[in-house]
Amino acid sequence: MNLLTNKHILNSVALALAEDFGSGDVSADLLLNKIITAEIISREFSVICGVEYAQSAFLSLDDKIKLDWKVKDGECVNSGQVLCVLIGASKAIISAERVALNFLQMLSSVATKTHDLVNKISHTNAQLLDTRKTIPGLRLAQKYAVKCGGGVNHRMGLYDCIMLKENHIIASGSITLAVKLAIEKYPNLPLIVEVENLSQLQEALTLSGVARALCDNFSISDLIQAVGFAKGKLPLEASGDINENTIVAVANTGVDFISTGSVTKNIQAIDLSLRFV
Repeated sequence: MNLLTNKHILNSVALALAEDFGSGDVSADLLLNKIITAEIISREFSVICGVEYAQSAFLSLDDKIKLDWKVKDGECVNSGQVLCVLIGASKAIISAERVALNFLQMLSSVATKTHDLVNKISHTNAQLLDTRKTIPGLRLAQKYAVKCGGGVNHRMGLYDCIMLKENHIIASGSITLAVKLAIEKYPNLPLIVEVENLSQLQEALTLSGVARALCDNFSISDLIQAVGFAKGKLPLEASGDINENTIVAVANTGVDFISTGSVTKNIQAIDLSLRFV
């Protein structure tokens, strides 16, 4: 897991378990703690992501639980497919179930939505990017899920790439002045300039040191013109109101990148269940 360390996963799982467990699982406490077999089953097509999170949730409560995963992160599964077989103490499995499934369902949703959008634009050269519009505390996990779905990560945060957006440009006085300041202060960081119209794009095209221009909320006709202006000079990224209904038309303009927050914030949990057998 290139983006994630075991420590990061364990910390996220520990927070989730503490939130759910509190002073103890009073419902599971009513049960006889016998050894059982359980299965995690998919109820719909999805791209699986979050295996290590789910595994950590169970093992954090009982490290004697045996988990036999039938899938890996990034694999496509169908409805009715068994993802994992568990053997262990019933109380720990029941207590960890919700946290384990929450991670699996959320991250698989991100991976699946990314996979669907990537497939829609696979006839073009455009790459699908994520954004910083992520669930607080779970950015690395969600960005990992985007990669599992075939997408490409945008900047991780505010520290690893300069992005000059509308307010930065207004505060600096112009795109030219903002770019000059950025290059002087952080010459080794990639620099992306957000432009809101063709005039701003043409200004950005005259400047050295810019890695790419982000065309924010451009119409399709303006994107086509923008691609013509920037061809051979500067890669273009399209962003703003990108979804399953608009992405194909945007990709067909010839832009190099398409970024959307929808893959990490507009998600619906994948239908998974855990059942004793």
